[in-house]
Amino acid sequence: MSTKSKKRVILPTRPEPPSIEQILEDIRDAHPSDPVFAVLKETNEEPLEDSAENREKQYQQCRSCVEFTQKLQQMQAVLKQKREQLKVVGEQLEQNITDMRERAS
Repeated sequence: MSTKSKKRVILPTRPEPPSIEQILEDIRDAHPSDPVFAVLKETNEEPLEDSAENREKQYQQCRSCVEFTQKLQQMQAVLKQKREQLKVVGEQLEQNITDMRERAS
């Protein structure tokens, strides 16, 4: 087999990221029907102020999420254990049914 030489493609250099002024200009010039702005209007969320009350609220939300996740993990372990118990009981039931059928024959 012959080796074909491939030309190495030289890519253009990566452009510089836009400046803050350019980003703000793009936002100002964006059409109101732009999907990004439509989604932002639908959410209608106000930016949170950095106050002690908001930090406490966010902390409590995070804390409740962590607690909820821990409860879910505990319940998952309990359900797994119960599933195993049901599997064993089901196998015993199948064996008992098989034994009864053999005795009835």
